[in-house]
Amino acid sequence: MTGSNKAVVPSAREALNKFKMEAANEVGVNLKEGYNGNLTSKEAGSVGGQMVKKMIEAYENGMK
Repeated sequence: MTGSNKAVVPSAREALNKFKMEAANEVGVNLKEGYNGNLTSKEAGSVGGQMVKKMIEAYENGMK
C-alpha cells in the first residue's frame, strides 16, 4: 500500500474494500478495484458518507 494509509488490522483490508464497494453501489457511484482518482469530490464524499451512515446504524442496532 502506498501513502500514509495503514490499516490498524491488516487482515480487515478485504472486508473494508467490500464494504466500500457496497456503499458506492448503494449511492450509485461506479468504483473499480484499485485507483479511483477520476472520482469527483462529491462522489467520493457520498461513498464515505454512506459508509459512516451504515457504521452508525450498525452500532445503534448493536446497542438494542
